[in-house]
Amino acid sequence: RRSCRATDSPMASGRAPAENRLVLTARIVATGVLRHTPAGIPALDLTLEHESLGQEAGQQRQVQVQVKSVALGVVAERLVAATLGAHARFEGFIAGSRRFKGIVFHIQAVEDIEANPTD
Repeated sequence: RRSCRATDSPMASGRAPAENRLVLTARIVATGVLRHTPAGIPALDLTLEHESLGQEAGQQRQVQVQVKSVALGVVAERLVAATLGAHARFEGFIAGSRRFKGIVFHIQAVEDIEANPTD
């Protein structure tokens, strides 16, 4: 059985660094109030919902998940104007949260924001 230690990390072994990149198509189901970091950078907390069908172990699997997310800077300013229920393609990375247990999707780019009036 193989253990995972800090010395097993790609950085420690001289291999290329691990990749932390997430691309997700989702809809906006909740937004917080636009706030500012201590450095004055606009920040917006959001909840995204993703639904899809995929293949796993040769079986079709339906996926539905809500993802806690945060956007900073111009991305936050753009998303604060988006309508709840709007669908988009989000790009960013995941990180641990200082405010609650779990991970947060840090949105760095958003494309193709489309309102969905039927939601």
